[in-house]
Amino acid sequence: MYTKQHTIKAPVKVSGVGLHTGAQVNLTFVPAPINHGIIFKRVDLPDQPIIECDVDNVVDVSRGTSIEKNGARINTVEHALAALVGLQIDNIIIEVDGPEIPIMDGSSLPFIDAINIIGLEEQNALRNFFEVPHGIFFHDIEKNIELAALPLDDYRVTVMVDYNSPVLGSQHATLNSITQFEKEIASCRTFCFLHELELRHKQNLVRGGDLNNAIVIVDRVVSDDELDGIAKLFGKEKVEVQKEGILNNIELRYKNEPARHKLLDVIGDLALVGRPIKAQIMAARPGHASNVAFAKKIKRVMMDSRQKAPHYDPSQPPVLDVNQIYKLLPHRYPFKLVDKIVHLDENMIIGVKNVTINEPFFEGHFPENPVMPGVLQIEAMAQTGGIFVMQSVPDPENYWTYFLSIDNAKFRRMVVPGDTLVFKCELTAPIKRGIAKMQGQAYVGGNLVCEASLTASIVKKK
Repeated sequence: MYTKQHTIKAPVKVSGVGLHTGAQVNLTFVPAPINHGIIFKRVDLPDQPIIECDVDNVVDVSRGTSIEKNGARINTVEHALAALVGLQIDNIIIEVDGPEIPIMDGSSLPFIDAINIIGLEEQNALRNFFEVPHGIFFHDIEKNIELAALPLDDYRVTVMVDYNSPVLGSQHATLNSITQFEKEIASCRTFCFLHELELRHKQNLVRGGDLNNAIVIVDRVVSDDELDGIAKLFGKEKVEVQKEGILNNIELRYKNEPARHKLLDVIGDLALVGRPIKAQIMAARPGHASNVAFAKKIKRVMMDSRQKAPHYDPSQPPVLDVNQIYKLLPHRYPFKLVDKIVHLDENMIIGVKNVTINEPFFEGHFPENPVMPGVLQIEAMAQTGGIFVMQSVPDPENYWTYFLSIDNAKFRRMVVPGDTLVFKCELTAPIKRGIAKMQGQAYVGGNLVCEASLTASIVKKK
């Protein structure tokens, strides 16, 4: 898995029809900066409204996954999102000139092929993984659907389906690593049963569906007259099927292609959590409704975890090293108290200080009982917040950061030589008129050692 964030090197366009609307749609993938995330933009509507890739924006799961915000809607987002997850793309804008993502061939592969032509670009920021901290479970008793997410330092997915069909039977599919998505899963097409197709056509739905973008499973004997009607439905001279099987005898790309496509859908729907996931995902008989409900449970756990100690892996490269920090902060020895930044997004920063016996303050605080002064813990926390604030201006070398207030400071335990302090500063309100308000915590070994509310001012140098 990539450790650094990625976007694409240049815009790339694909075109096709919407599965349910039948309308011609143009989709353009556009590069986006660090920590931008994935967003959709309806370029055909006034003011080109934006819909974030967020499970809370889901409004319909009856015929795919649809998201909407302030009246702007995008249907059938799951295949494109699965492609982005499979390529490990973090930051991108998806511009669409219609209400639906084009169905293409019913898989994620056309999106991947288009992006591979222009390639990816590594960005100088660590990926903001959500590492599942414990088992997360979803169970729909009525439909006998189960999903689970278990802790794992990777992203693996296993899906089992059982449609009580003589054609499909029971199937399962496994993706051992997200790096295998392009090769093993991306080409697997959407599918439906003939009776579902007939019903939706009667409802004037799936107007863009044909035998080139969906597998139609015939799970009953069909007469010649019925086949003639189906052929007319699809604008074909003739369609055929060998008793029970695949309409027009289309060959499957894999024996378990339907199960693999369900796995693709799971990955696409879980992308709506809004962050790359590290977990073992297991799903029995999943569908879009259960995927979205499960994604909401994962997001709740994710939001709760933001209030806990931040994860720090010293083996991973920093977002900002000591030399980059020197360019943002005026502090120098012996008053530079932040060694590196390991996380930085639009709302939060995580910094690290390694406390050694060589710190000059230990000579007097205290002899034979070295304890880091609480005021310097707050100062180190404030410097971490200062780095965050300076990242918000395009020319930080032309600004000073001054702290205006430190409120509700509390100290929970001593900090001594050998400790690794991990600071988390999170915005409590948007930065306005050069004023930033943050809540800061400091941890050692996952235990809270101090906390405070900080207010800083950004002042231009004269």
